[in-house]
Parts: sequence; C-alpha cells; structure tokens
Amino acid sequence: MFDSKIALIVREDLAIWQRLNVTAFLASGIAYAAPEIRGEPYIDAKGQRYGCMAGQPMLVFAADLAGLQAAHCKGLARELTLIPYVQAMFSTGHDEANRQAFQAEDPDNLNLVGLAIRDPKKAVDKAIKGLAMHS
Repeated sequence: MFDSKIALIVREDLAIWQRLNVTAFLASGIAYAAPEIRGEPYIDAKGQRYGCMAGQPMLVFAADLAGLQAAHCKGLARELTLIPYVQAMFSTGHDEANRQAFQAEDPDNLNLVGLAIRDPKKAVDKAIKGLAMHS
C-alpha cells in the first residue's frame, strides 16, 4: 500500500517514560521530514474538527546500542532520512540545546537511544534487518 516505510527504533534499556518520550520526538521528526505523509483531519459525528495524524503507519522496533548504531551506519551508507536521538538530549530543555548536545557527540560512536528512518521499504528493511518489533 505504501512505497515507503517508517521505522522508529528505541533503545530497549530505557525507562518507560524515556521510551515514550523518544518515540514521540522521533515521530515528530518524521512528520517534519516527510510532510506528505500527513493524513486528513478527523471529524466526529457532530462535525467537530480535530487535527491530522500521519496517514502511514510508523513501526516501532527495539534495539540495544549496537543495534541502533548498526542501523544508523546502514542508513547513512544508503543515504536514508534519519532522525537521531542521543542520551545527552534527556538532560536538555529545548531544541537548540538538543542540537548542541547532538553536535557534541562523537559521530563515529553516537550514544543513540532512538533513531527514526523513512525511505523506500526495501532500503529501510535492509537498515533494520534483524531488529524485532518493540513489545
């Protein structure tokens, strides 16, 4: 049904609130990176209008740090759309501080806690090969 695939990968050793936080931020990153996935507004039986959500599923996977780093490397090699979230971003309070925290990371050894990937299905499947759905 969709030519593209969206995968959100969340590190499995995080506290539940951190997993949810990372998932929300990664999903928002995909929404900005791919505005064409936006669905239509929701309208209830009384005609009340509500906001839009993505019209395409986002699949959530679990991984350890090594699994996240492997998916990141494969995604970079395939030039896929990547949205990263690193451990240091938990201690910041706003977007500019998040970007500074990310830029301070060693690009060859990112302390990833989450990664979103979106692009053609086959390319995303290769980047996430071996990862299990989050449970």
